[in-house]
Amino acid sequence: METLTSHWTLYMNVGGFLVGLFSSTLLGAWSDCVGRRPLLVLASLGLLLQTVLSIFVVQLHLHIGYLVLGRILCALLGDFSGLLAASFASVADVSSSRTRTIRMALLEACIGVAGMLASFIGGFLLQEQVYVNPFWLALAVLTVMTLYATFCFGETVKERTPTRLFTLRHHRSVIQLYVTQAPEKSRKHLALYSLAIFVMITVHLGAQDILTLYELSAPLCWDSRLISYGSAAQQLPYLTSLLGLRLLQYCLADTWVAEIGLVFNILGMMVF
Repeated sequence: METLTSHWTLYMNVGGFLVGLFSSTLLGAWSDCVGRRPLLVLASLGLLLQTVLSIFVVQLHLHIGYLVLGRILCALLGDFSGLLAASFASVADVSSSRTRTIRMALLEACIGVAGMLASFIGGFLLQEQVYVNPFWLALAVLTVMTLYATFCFGETVKERTPTRLFTLRHHRSVIQLYVTQAPEKSRKHLALYSLAIFVMITVHLGAQDILTLYELSAPLCWDSRLISYGSAAQQLPYLTSLLGLRLLQYCLADTWVAEIGLVFNILGMMVF
């Protein structure tokens, strides 16, 4: 069972990655021109569509391959990465260089709090082995989020430029970001930061799936309640890092704070 679960998890992750590699860069650059709201709405609709398809799979006992289809459709509309990109870009739009780091950390802390709540609630709902209940809750939350993004979100891009979505111009702008030299940025540093983020996300997402499979199998054989507690504990670094960042910023530059964070990530993976 663990092997089959890992295979389908791999299929969903690869399908979402291959599609998202094209769509996320396209939609992200497009949002720089037309504003953050369209990307927020599209990404919310994609997650909503994926949740609806998941409900059909669970309720009607459809083939699990439809979950891969839902993942791909979600990736086409921006997926969670598009949602994060629009959210962080909105914070960057309305913050100064002095306050940007701590505001980004506050946004990440919100992700941690939401992850903890979702883990506890999901584990509680799964105690009766009714797997569709968490999806209904997610559907309700995503519906509210989509309506908020559509009608209530305050646009942060002040000078919007109407432009087509499907054009190579958006991907060219991403490439130019790395090949055009500018006085205020170094191409070498930008490439290094991108590589560091890529490696960090790969390690964290990969370890998360492996850790869940390990908890399900022998010798642990955790149930949904214990897995929910473990998932909630994994969100704690979002909150502790916010406090640590605030304290360390008084005596260290942001780059050194990032180095310390990497060291503790390495230590945490060694414990796992």
